[in-house]
Amino acid sequence: MKNRHVPALVPLLMALGLMADPLCAEIGTPDPSAAVLERDRLFWKAYNACDVKTMGEFFTEDVEFYHDKGGPTLGLASLVGSIKTNLCSNPNWRLRREAVDGTIRVFPLKKDNVVYGAILSGEHLFYVLENGKPESLDGRARFTHLWLLKDGAWSMARVFSYDHGPASDVR
Repeated sequence: MKNRHVPALVPLLMALGLMADPLCAEIGTPDPSAAVLERDRLFWKAYNACDVKTMGEFFTEDVEFYHDKGGPTLGLASLVGSIKTNLCSNPNWRLRREAVDGTIRVFPLKKDNVVYGAILSGEHLFYVLENGKPESLDGRARFTHLWLLKDGAWSMARVFSYDHGPASDVR
């Protein structure tokens, strides 16, 4: 038995095929979210351990860090030095960072439909860890990180840390 509707479907199928080409190109562009989130997770693991050497491996040489309380820190050497002499200088005291569930978002950056970077943003909490004392919630802040993909590796190029406030302001 011959299907009379097949000839009528041919133009529709051809049109769908033409429309699918740009869709396939978009689908073929890898979503950087998983890779960026994994790099972010590894960075914060190093941060929480005050592993300054490993933290430094996540930044570009020309990294720029902007903090609403501490001002700008420009360049990898300056940023690593600042982390070493401030945040991680006391072995009996450090901060632990924890992302606020539901706030982390990744926005891919593309040029000519090729991913070259991503913006990662969200909110996080900070806890004080001091020897001999229970961990205490210290504050919260927002962040925006520009991650760039170069030679297959993701690195942070720009870091914005802002809207710092008391932990009671957690939204």
